[in-house]
Amino acid sequence: MIRIAVLFVALWALVSCAVPTTPVDEPQLDLGDFTLGHNIVVAPELVKGPLSREASAETWISSVKASIEARLGRYEGERLVHLGVHISGYVLAQPGVPLLLSPKSALGITVTAWDDRAGGKFNEEAKEIFVIETLTGASVIGSGMTMTAEEQMANLSYKVAKEIEEWLFENRACMTETPTAAELSECWRDNKDKRLEEARKAKEVQ
Repeated sequence: MIRIAVLFVALWALVSCAVPTTPVDEPQLDLGDFTLGHNIVVAPELVKGPLSREASAETWISSVKASIEARLGRYEGERLVHLGVHISGYVLAQPGVPLLLSPKSALGITVTAWDDRAGGKFNEEAKEIFVIETLTGASVIGSGMTMTAEEQMANLSYKVAKEIEEWLFENRACMTETPTAAELSECWRDNKDKRLEEARKAKEVQ
């Protein structure tokens, strides 16, 4: 809980490139033989960040689930992959907060991909994903002044689904019929590799 709260405080000052929140019409990526199976989204211990609007777990689940279905439901491969998404926490910027303190909207999740054929997880450790709101001419002063909570949630859910798609693209070789041993060794290593790199850098400065 403490870690999530700290991460969302740190995300206040960040900005991001503009993205649409309309139905997905971007070209599909190469996801190997991927096709979406179960699309399970839960939020049992949802953390609301500082100075955030209120949003129920049920509303977040519905928003994220719909965005994942819209983006990943487009794929029609032969490898059935189930997704388990845990919504960790959020910030929805609200109006009426002094400009210098106005937070950016943000959403954090973890996701696990399950291989239906093997009956187990592709990634033993859940992938962590954090996104922040689009910075546009309207939202540069804080989306709480220009967007409803529902619009903010749609924007963040869209970006989360896009991040999941890109993560699957990075691991596409392991969702094919005959991945090589070398390809298998490189898949689903995200969080572990990140921590190892951080530890290496910390050791170098000691």
